[in-house]
Amino acid sequence: MTPTATTETARSAPAAPGALPLLGHGPALLRRPLDFLCSLPATGPVVRIRLGGLPAYVINDADLVRGVLVGEAGRFDQGVMIEKVRPLLGSGVGTADGAEHRRLRRLMQPAFHKARIARYAATMTAVAAERTAAWKPGRTLRIDEEMNELALTTVARALFSSDLGADAITEVQRSLPLILDEIPRRAMLPDALLRLPTPANRRFDRAVRRLRSATRHVVDAARADGTDHGDLLSVLLLAEDEATGARLTDDQVHDQLVNMLVAGTETTGATLAWTFHELARNPAVEHRLHQETDKVLSGRPAVFEDIPRLAYTLRVVQEALRRYAPWIILRLSPGEVLLGDVCIPAGATVLFSPYVLHHQPELYPDPLAFDPDRWLPERAAKLPKCASIPFGAGSRQCPGNVFALTQAVIQVATIAARWRLHPAEGGPRVREVARGAVVHPTALPMRCLPREHPYAQEGDRNPSTA
Repeated sequence: MTPTATTETARSAPAAPGALPLLGHGPALLRRPLDFLCSLPATGPVVRIRLGGLPAYVINDADLVRGVLVGEAGRFDQGVMIEKVRPLLGSGVGTADGAEHRRLRRLMQPAFHKARIARYAATMTAVAAERTAAWKPGRTLRIDEEMNELALTTVARALFSSDLGADAITEVQRSLPLILDEIPRRAMLPDALLRLPTPANRRFDRAVRRLRSATRHVVDAARADGTDHGDLLSVLLLAEDEATGARLTDDQVHDQLVNMLVAGTETTGATLAWTFHELARNPAVEHRLHQETDKVLSGRPAVFEDIPRLAYTLRVVQEALRRYAPWIILRLSPGEVLLGDVCIPAGATVLFSPYVLHHQPELYPDPLAFDPDRWLPERAAKLPKCASIPFGAGSRQCPGNVFALTQAVIQVATIAARWRLHPAEGGPRVREVARGAVVHPTALPMRCLPREHPYAQEGDRNPSTA
């Protein structure tokens, strides 16, 4: 414990109300996670809950979250919950701790250098242009499904750009959505229940085996091929530790690929869907975004070089990331730690919700309003550190955060340049659902309406000119 934690100010965290015998707060967290987590700041900045018989501490204050992510980042590990999904994620950067985590991040850094991001951007543009070219005017689409598929296809093609990865991409599209849906349930359930041959457990295990077999095959084929195809897989195969000269083994490359598939699909797919939902709900925001895309793009797809001139589009994406942030992040305290005036015991599970932080009115006035101008530099600079953490922070910040932002800006602009998405008449009310690691929309049917471009010239309408 830090010296101040031994003073008389150290205390136990207040307990959240509503715990059930034996089950604790687990049912509330599984059945209505957003409502439950959003209710906890009223109890205190640090609140004690029970997940079955396991005590856990929920952090509701941005400065204290920063203490977990940055100030004490070297001490907080992933925790026992990550073991529940290790059959899927293996020993990748998303599951490793300590020195191994730092080593893997160093080896992955070249994959996200600016020159590489510019190359991946061509894939982001092409996938968005190809997919939306098949849309029919007036047709109603499930935009939640469309955007998830767009994100999944983009990251898969950025990972496996050569023909070697064609079968792996097909398997990713088949198995990954099922796996992502199961992850939160597995993280909350006792190990004994996960070993039972229930239909859900069998489906998960089969999907993991198929996905890992397909991605392992493409790693083996790419290693034998030995060509740098400019994709993420090639970067990982060629990565070399500057200090030791060591390279990733095939197993380690494989695990990094699976980690990037999971991280690169769920957050971006949900962000794209929510963005178009909010544009439809906020005509003034939509109008400003269309003005920008018309002026910059004239109806053509967006490319990497356009990003500096798509400042408002970037702010729209940042606001979607704030409004619909990941709903839960888990950590483990390896020793006694003082957070504020609360003593966190050694070995305790610590969790916090970026979604809850991003909706605190003292940080974001009128937090339910969709206001991209919150992210004007002069306004964003007034926010406390760790008040905005859609990609985490500190040593465990998502290494693909620039990739994700680049993709979202390019694909939002590309779609908005040609299409306006309008809610389907008589469609269901859109609700927020905590599924996987992020907040997804329920069914989001929208009609595709083609746009006219007052700045467009005939030659600019051809995607090939991009």
